[in-house]
Amino acid sequence: MGTENETIQCELILALDLEDRQSAIELVRRAGDELQWVKIGLQMFTRYGPEYVREIADLGKRVFLDLKLHDIPNTVGKAVESISELPINMLTIHTCGGKEMIERAVTAQQETAPDLKLLGVTVLTSMDAASLSEIGLNRSPEEQVLAMANLAAESGMSGLVCSPHEVAKIGGLHGDRFTLVTPGIRPSGSDAGDQKRIMTPSEAAEAGSDFIVVGRPIYNADDPEAVVHGIHEELQMS
Repeated sequence: MGTENETIQCELILALDLEDRQSAIELVRRAGDELQWVKIGLQMFTRYGPEYVREIADLGKRVFLDLKLHDIPNTVGKAVESISELPINMLTIHTCGGKEMIERAVTAQQETAPDLKLLGVTVLTSMDAASLSEIGLNRSPEEQVLAMANLAAESGMSGLVCSPHEVAKIGGLHGDRFTLVTPGIRPSGSDAGDQKRIMTPSEAAEAGSDFIVVGRPIYNADDPEAVVHGIHEELQMS
């Protein structure tokens, strides 16, 4: 919990989930120099590929490549090796791929890109208890997240992606072991969109998030730079 004189150490990541390359490049520029991190997801990566990642990195941004890799252990390991050649700082895999897959990914990352932060996705923030039940998981989202966090810890991972609602519980169980990245963030007054488990930036930071991911509230704004600045100000509030 922050105090009056304490700055919350939590960083903003812009989710760059737009329809075309030029709009994305323009948004990054309009978001201003205060924005340091950008997330590139499956939508943009499959359309524009590695060169697009390099183009964003060349704009001076740190890149979070959110591909949520999930396959047999050897395939995921080889994919991590290939992707680590790109100018990226964070990469996601799915923890539901199991311990062997996670361990293979961790080994590949440590051998090929020691400075790359490998993050395990626990439960998508678009999923609630009903969604989990549909795929045969009779656990609450929190229970499933904590189970995946335990598996990630056993498998040597040092970062997780989770809803802000599970951040405090993970911190209580695992201390500072994990870098915690939380999507499902909406500044006060913003529409929830397709996210079901959301918080404001300050709430997520207070809970213990190290990074928050924000998309639509920034790229739908008339002045993205002003929204970025406002979020940073909110993150510094106690």
